[in-house]
Amino acid sequence: MLSFIGILVVVQVLLLVLSVKFVPQGFEFTVERFGRYTHTLRPGLNLIWPIIDRVGRKINMMENVLDVPEQKVITRDNAMVRVSGVAFYQVLEAEKASYEVTNLEFAILNLLMTNIRTVMGSMDLDELLSRRDEINGRLLAVVDEATNPWGVKLTRVEIMDISPPSDLVDAMARQMKAEREKRAVILDAEGDKQAAILRAEGLKQSEILRAEGLREAAFREAEARERQAQAEAEAVRMVSESLARGDLNALNYFIAEKYVDSIIQLAGAPNQKVLMMPMESSALLGSLGGIAELLNGAGSLRTADAGRATRGALPAGSGASEVSGSRGSGGAGPAAPGSGSPWSSGGPTHRSLPPSGPQS
Repeated sequence: MLSFIGILVVVQVLLLVLSVKFVPQGFEFTVERFGRYTHTLRPGLNLIWPIIDRVGRKINMMENVLDVPEQKVITRDNAMVRVSGVAFYQVLEAEKASYEVTNLEFAILNLLMTNIRTVMGSMDLDELLSRRDEINGRLLAVVDEATNPWGVKLTRVEIMDISPPSDLVDAMARQMKAEREKRAVILDAEGDKQAAILRAEGLKQSEILRAEGLREAAFREAEARERQAQAEAEAVRMVSESLARGDLNALNYFIAEKYVDSIIQLAGAPNQKVLMMPMESSALLGSLGGIAELLNGAGSLRTADAGRATRGALPAGSGASEVSGSRGSGGAGPAAPGSGSPWSSGGPTHRSLPPSGPQS
């Protein structure tokens, strides 16, 4: 009896052990009852019916890495390249990954390799080398859609290496060098063009400014000549008025000034080594004497004007007695013409310059 109870206890313990299942984190176990899928065991402690239930598949629910081996791909322009890559996937539904496909990793790998040949074969070599992001996106979209019925999510597909043949690499290097040299020549030509344009613009601006300067100088010179002509016209008018009044001193002064200026220009000529004075050089001295006499006459005229103003301010009797007293003291009456008195002939005495030419 005791042995039977012991055997019963051992059987119960054995059944308890068989019914308890521990599922680690990151995994899920499928349960099969008489060979048919019933449910999935989550991570942690789980109980099943012993003998009739058993664990079918142990599925890794974490993200997995799948290496895509190197393979040859022929591009659209008939270039042979070697391509390798890597893919990342994660199982989302354990029952589909267990019972919808026989070998999950092998199926994903073959699907990736065939789609790599399809996508890259529709592109040129230049596009293949410069559009890796586009290739990765197209592969990810196609393979993820194909693996969706298997309960798998393809998270990323990356092309690791694209290796063209060595002769094709040399040709590409020569092409790249020629393209860079072409760009360098174009940039040099553009630089020369811009420099020529800037130089032409600078010359244009300088010519415009120079023309404006010449125009302004011409305006100023014309204005100066106009003012000089006005001054000379005014001088001629004053000389004409003096001649009309019978005063020759202004004419003598005008002629002497021109004569002196001519002598100064003759003496200051840079190509003149010997100064030849004209025979009528003595006329220069006479002209200078005429200028001095003109200045003395102008001083006497101012003195006479001051005296007239003083006599006009005195009373009438005193002015008469002064005149009579002066006549009595002189005893000779009015001054004779040519005596040098500023009151002779009612005004200043006019003297002519000495005749030109040598004097004996």
